[in-house]
Amino acid sequence: MPVLKLNKTQRRKLSIFAKCIIFSFLAWALFAISNDYVFTVKSNVQYVNVPDSRAFHPLQSDTVSVRLQAKGWQLLFTTLQATTQTIQVDLSGLERRNWIVFANQLGFINRQFPANQRVISVSPDTLYFDFSKQTERKVPVKALYNLQFSKQYDVIDELRISPEYVTITGPLEDVVQIEHWETDTIRSAAVKNDIHTIAYLKQNQRANINVYPTSVEVDIPVGEITEKILEVPLKAENMQRFSSVKLLPGKVKLTVMVSLRDYTKVTSNAFEAVVNMDDWADNDISSLPVIITQMPKFCKLVKIEPQNVDFFVRR
Repeated sequence: MPVLKLNKTQRRKLSIFAKCIIFSFLAWALFAISNDYVFTVKSNVQYVNVPDSRAFHPLQSDTVSVRLQAKGWQLLFTTLQATTQTIQVDLSGLERRNWIVFANQLGFINRQFPANQRVISVSPDTLYFDFSKQTERKVPVKALYNLQFSKQYDVIDELRISPEYVTITGPLEDVVQIEHWETDTIRSAAVKNDIHTIAYLKQNQRANINVYPTSVEVDIPVGEITEKILEVPLKAENMQRFSSVKLLPGKVKLTVMVSLRDYTKVTSNAFEAVVNMDDWADNDISSLPVIITQMPKFCKLVKIEPQNVDFFVRR
C-alpha cells in the first residue's frame, strides 16, 4: 500500500488546517450550548398539602411531561442524568374541587427548578381525582435486612421491632389491601454482634396513603452457630385408605445449624418429619420424599438423610 509522503511545508499546512477545523468545531459547540432551547423531560409527581379530611385517588399516572426552557449545556446535563426529576404539586385546592390545573401552579413548580431553567408547561395540564371516605388501620412492620455475617455467625432469634405496628391512613379500598409495611433494607458486613438500629419505613408508593411513624427501632439478635445432628421419627400422612404402613427406615437424620445459646434446648422433639402417602397413591412413585413440617425458628436445615424412603403398605 502506497504511503503518502509530505514535505515540511505540506505538513505545516495540514496541521494549520486541522487546527482550524478543531477551533471551528469548538466555536460552533460553544455557540450551540449557549443558545436557549425548549425540551421535554419526564417527571414524577409528589403531592403536598393534601387535605386532611379527604382521601383521594389520582385518576391518571403519577408521571407527567414538563416542557423546560434552558441553555444547551443544561439540556446536555439533563439528558445525561440517570434519575427522574420529581415535582411537587400543591393539593390544597382539592378542598373545593376535584381537579388541579398545572397552569395555576407554574410559579410554585418553577421554584423547584434552578433559576436558569424555566417551566413553560406541564402535560397533562389538568389532574383529576376521585374521593372516598378516609380511614385508618394499624399494620405490623416488617424489617428487611441483608447482612453479611462473620464465619459461624447468624441471626439466632426473632427480630424485635419498636413500635411493632404503624398507623396508615387513606381510602378504605386501598388501606384494606395493605397487610404490613416494610422498612428500608438494613445492610452490614462482617456481622458477629447484635444489631440495634433505626430503620426508616419504605417511602410510600401511593400518594394517597400516609403512614405514622416514619421510622422504627430494630434489634437483630446475632450469635455464634454450630452444627447439630438429630434423629427424628418419621411419620406417614394420609394413610387412611391403608390398614398399615411401614417406612424403611423409620427415622431420618437431620443436620441443622443452631446457636450455641440454644444448642441444648434443640431436641428431636422440636422437629416433625413426614411422608405423604398420596404421593404414592396418586402418582405411583416408588420412594417417598421426606418433608420437614415442623422445626424451631432460626434453626437452619442443612441436610436430610435419607431424602427418600421405601415403604410397605397393607390394604
